[in-house]
Amino acid sequence: MSTLSAVGETISQQFTPTTLVVFSITLILFLALYIFSVKREKRKFQAMVSGKIDVMQKAFEVCKDAVLILSRKQEILYANKPMRKLLKLDEDYQKTVLDNSIKVDMGKEWRTLSRLIKEKRTENESYRFSLMQTKLLTHEKNEIPVNFYIDTAEEEDDGSSRWSIVSIHDLTEEKQKEEAEYCHRLTNLPNQIKALQDINVLNARLHLSDAKIALVLIDIDNLSVLRSIIGYEQTNAILKKFAEYLKNLAKEYHFTPYHTFYNNFLLTVTDVDDIDEIKALTEKIQEELCTFYKIGENRLYLSASMGISIYPDSGPMIRLFDNAYRALAKAEKAGYGRTELYLLEKKKYDYDELTLYNDMHAGLEREQFEVYYQPIVDSKSKEIASAEALIRWRHPKYGMIPPDVFIPIMEKTGFIVELGKFVLNEVLRQQKRWELFKFQQIEVSINLSLLELESGNFVNNVLDRLKHHQVNPELIKYEITEGLAMKNEERSSQQFIELRKLGVAIVLDDFGTGYTSFAYLKRFPATTLKIDKELIDCIITNEENQHIVKSIINLGHSLGMKVVIEGIENKNMVDLLENYGCDYMQGYYFSRPLPVFEFQKMLR
Repeated sequence: MSTLSAVGETISQQFTPTTLVVFSITLILFLALYIFSVKREKRKFQAMVSGKIDVMQKAFEVCKDAVLILSRKQEILYANKPMRKLLKLDEDYQKTVLDNSIKVDMGKEWRTLSRLIKEKRTENESYRFSLMQTKLLTHEKNEIPVNFYIDTAEEEDDGSSRWSIVSIHDLTEEKQKEEAEYCHRLTNLPNQIKALQDINVLNARLHLSDAKIALVLIDIDNLSVLRSIIGYEQTNAILKKFAEYLKNLAKEYHFTPYHTFYNNFLLTVTDVDDIDEIKALTEKIQEELCTFYKIGENRLYLSASMGISIYPDSGPMIRLFDNAYRALAKAEKAGYGRTELYLLEKKKYDYDELTLYNDMHAGLEREQFEVYYQPIVDSKSKEIASAEALIRWRHPKYGMIPPDVFIPIMEKTGFIVELGKFVLNEVLRQQKRWELFKFQQIEVSINLSLLELESGNFVNNVLDRLKHHQVNPELIKYEITEGLAMKNEERSSQQFIELRKLGVAIVLDDFGTGYTSFAYLKRFPATTLKIDKELIDCIITNEENQHIVKSIINLGHSLGMKVVIEGIENKNMVDLLENYGCDYMQGYYFSRPLPVFEFQKMLR
């Protein structure tokens, strides 16, 4: 018998029909148990997935972004609360087909959300798309700033169909915060932070154009005083109306207006062909201010001081803003309604302002500052009647720094108050020396800044120094410009009255180009008028200026004041003005400002 036959016989003996039945039943039970286990695991997995989906839906519900899930047929499968609000969906929105009410700003056109999704799906079944800093147009035709995203996810296991997932991030709150940061709250014009950013952008684009760029700083004159008269609300109404006026004017002159501080505005003008364009713009604004505001039937006659800087005439672009402020400071010092243009050729020195400011303190301690004296002569005798004290700074590194460089820095930083004390002390000390050494005793006038006047203890300090040096108060005069005298009329007049009681004389400087009324001049305790140099510069050939100067001299005399004319540069001026009856003259024709050791030789 073969081996194979033996094995077959053995198997047939072991696997009887009963055994086969038991084996089959066992196999069936095993397969059933396996299938049950697989289904149980699948149910667990589905429950887990369902739980995760439930968690995700809850997360989407509290999410600030609007989330939308669409089927291939653009049926809405899920929309969270912000999206339901945006699409105006009811609670039973499932299977609703997306309508055409929501549109997306694509730059050149508005496109419906449903059309956009179809187009992107046609281009690529598995697509991803985003639009940053765009806008949505809602049911109510409101435009909402948004970041917009679309993505896809598999709907079936085989990837044959995909969901579209839309996410919309509303930028409204961020834009509002940005507006609050970059816009002035009162007028809603861009503020100084935005202005500086835009100027930096202009600076970065200089290489793209050869055109000039101009900055115009506008300061509405005397607004703080006006507010005390007409009230806070009316003053704010003036600023709002002026801001609207600038917005409308910008369309004609192509500038961007900014509201930098309470009564300060800035205009940036690009593509300037000629400086005369900017002058015409400032003149138009001045004319408008004179007539544009009424309270009831009463018209307010407003004016503004303006400072202009133009690239490249006024220096490098990076300094254009500072140079506009320098021009504005000069305009304000000259009086109301004045406009000044900052030109590079006027600035013969180029110093770092921060360095100079830091050096000022050491400069006072180390006696780098020096008082010069310019004589003022009697018109008839041509002898020295008095002198004006003028400050000079002999810097160890830069040499002699002109006052028009360091004085504006001192006024901006408040250091002018300390300098004023120094000048007063030096003048009084020198007066005492001249008395002791039998020099001619003359009056010396000292220039006064508004900051000194408002420092709180100005008059007391003057009295204290007079007592300390034991100098006759009648040998001291204080000069203040017409414009500054009117800045805080009530407070300044009271302090000048107190100075007059001490015996100190008051000179109203740069008189003739401001807006001082006759009534104010009568009240103001000045002893002397000093006529503005601008009226004298071309007086020989300018008939109008001749009439103005004559009138001012007569006005001063009628009020019991002496009249000084400065800026005398030749004998023709001397002869003409002597005939007009002015009392005193000052200028380079007689003498330049001199250090004390040279000046006192003239007093022998």
